Formats: sequence, C-alpha cells, structure tokens
Amino acid sequence: MVTTERRQADFLKTRRPTPRRAVAGVDGGGSKTQAVILDANGAILGEGFAGPSNPLRVGISNAAAAVCEAIDKACEAARIRRTDLVAAQIGLAGAPRNEIRARMREALISSGIGEIVVVSDADIALYGATEGEPGLIVIAGTGSICCGINARGKKLCAGGWGPIAGDEGGGAWIARRALRAIARAADGRGDATSLTTAASAYFHVTNADDISTAIYAPSITNERLAGFGKYVVEAAKGKDRIAREIIAEGGRELGAAAVAVIRNLKLEGEAFPVAYVGGVFAAAGELVLAPLREEIKKVAPRAYLAPPRFSPAVAAARMARERLNHIALAG
Repeated sequence: MVTTERRQADFLKTRRPTPRRAVAGVDGGGSKTQAVILDANGAILGEGFAGPSNPLRVGISNAAAAVCEAIDKACEAARIRRTDLVAAQIGLAGAPRNEIRARMREALISSGIGEIVVVSDADIALYGATEGEPGLIVIAGTGSICCGINARGKKLCAGGWGPIAGDEGGGAWIARRALRAIARAADGRGDATSLTTAASAYFHVTNADDISTAIYAPSITNERLAGFGKYVVEAAKGKDRIAREIIAEGGRELGAAAVAVIRNLKLEGEAFPVAYVGGVFAAAGELVLAPLREEIKKVAPRAYLAPPRFSPAVAAARMARERLNHIALAG
C-alpha cells in the first residue's frame, strides 16, 4: 500500500523546476470548474477539473473548494505546488456583483497563491474571444449571457438573469421548454414528440405521467435539468419537429441578446467577430448557430461568427499574466 507520505515524496522527487512567474486561470461554471497553469511564455503546463463553482448555486465555501481542487489538479499535472503560482484569475458564473466577487476572493486568499483576482465567467470568455478588441461573446452552457466590447473599451452584457428570469438558449432553458412540450403532448394540448421517450429515459421513469413527479424531486437541480438539454439536441438532430423548433428558438433568443449588445455598443456598421462558447454550441452546432447568425445579420451585416481565440480558462490565465506585466511596467 502506498502511503500519503510516500506519494508526497514521489511527487517532490519528480517535481519539475518551478517555472518563473507561473499563473493559473480558472473557468468556473454551474456544471464544472476548469483550471490551467501557464508559464511565462504562455505555454500550458497543466490542466485540472473539479465540480461546479457557481457561488450562487453551491455557496461560497463549496465554490472556493472546487476552485482550489481544480487548481491543485492542474498543479499536480504541471508538477508544481499551488504556492508556486504568482497569480490567478478566477472567472465564475454567478459572480456578476462586486460583493460576490469580494467574498470569493476572501475565501481564496489563504490558498497560498500570490495574487488573486475574481471576475465573472463572461469577463474571461470575452477576453478569450477578442483579446480586448471589438467583438462579442455568446455563452450558452447551463445558462446563457452575451457580452461585448467596442473600440473605446466600453463593455456591456445582455442576459445572464439566471434560470428564473432568463438564461434563454441555455441548456436548462432548453430542457424546460422541452418539458412543457412533453406536458402539452401528454394532455393532448400539443403534438406528440419523441422527447417524451427521451425524458422518460433521462429521469428514469416508465411513462409520461411519472415525469411530472420525477422533475420535482429534490435531486433535480438546475444543472441536472440542463443535462436533459443534450437529449433535446439529439432529438432535434433526429428530425423531431418540436425539438428542432426549441433549439431554433434558443438560437433566436441568443441572437436577441447579441443584437441588444450590438446596438448598445453602436457596432451595427462595423466588422467584428461574434464568438461562441458553451455546451449548447458544442452539442447543437448549426442547429443553434444558424438562427443566431440570422438574427445578428439583421442589424450588423458585417459581423461574423467565429470560435474564440482561447478557451475561457486559458483566457483567464492570460489575463493574470497581462495584469502582472502591467504591474511590472507601472513599477
């Protein structure tokens, strides 16, 4: 049996020389947390994952624990210690307000990392999309939001209102729309759909009548609902008309958020990228991108869809690196 002391000794023996000015970037969402470690040249040294870290959903302490776990796993892959990190940029869903970010930073301050900055997940995603140049990022994962920046550095967002008031086009919203369609079909108020069979399998029930009980169980969180969104996408790919309508409506809703940002930033006549990130885009592809693109083209014909330049976690680490460089120059 290998003891904890033996594992620590083996780790120290194989630990690579500490890279100068290594930094961490974290992308924390409602379903998972990803951390990456970059060296001074921007090379990825390690990557780690943990559970959800949206502080509004799991609480401050649990969110901080997930962030530290992801960073520790990334450090293990990089063969360095957490205390070797000179800075970290933490981007979190559920952290749009200064008060939440301050509480998260306070919870992480004892982690041993040199400098910690907490921002929203939209902040790091936008940087990953444009590196500070004019453009937009549309995020559609468990929830949804769109943010943009113009040539004057002005930033604005639309959406991000959470599962009760918004998150249109996100995975949980798609799932809820599908469940409404299933209820209508079961009652005879709407057309039959293969989504009924898919929901029965996902929620582990034998018939449509039992779905209404299953979806209100205490274990059905917003993230669990979002998981059913993938089944809706599969039904849409299988030519289920109702599922395709739901995904298309989600794309139009995401487009409406993008249009609001474009108009408020006065980007209508400019050429700029609209990047997209999140599980909905990864799963649905053109089924959601086509209606999104159509809505944007109505007001900004020179805009174009493009994948982000960097993933949100890598973007967060690059932001940490850029912040350190600015501090060095100022000094």
